[in-house]
Amino acid sequence: MKFDDLSIGQMFETKSYKMKKEEIIAFALNYDPQYMHINEKKTKQSRFKGIIASGLHTLNISFKLWTEMDVLGDDVIAGTGLNYLKLTKPVYPDDVLYVKSTIIGKKEKKKAGEITILLSTFKNEGEQVLETELSALLSK
Repeated sequence: MKFDDLSIGQMFETKSYKMKKEEIIAFALNYDPQYMHINEKKTKQSRFKGIIASGLHTLNISFKLWTEMDVLGDDVIAGTGLNYLKLTKPVYPDDVLYVKSTIIGKKEKKKAGEITILLSTFKNEGEQVLETELSALLSK
């Protein structure tokens, strides 16, 4: 969608994605090798009681789900910011994630427009696990 086709308050919901333990561990071994993501024995004795996904992994899955909706399509020029990131609950193997996104800002630029999107990621029956604001430059 072009900048002019989007309106503040417009909402979208993605399909769901089931987190797999092997995927959580593989991601963590490459990008976030902390014990709570890779050491099942140690995490069973921790506050989490088992392996949890890295917050960065959860962010990546959230962005993947949003992008696969293809709302912006070829009209997106580039991402311009990740304004904040809040991780509110751990994500465990077999949790099912989905994202609700809302257009919360629009700014006119010289030859394009910039939008701000609130991405809220939920697991299973509606527990929020992540919230972030993304900004992107779009064709007009």
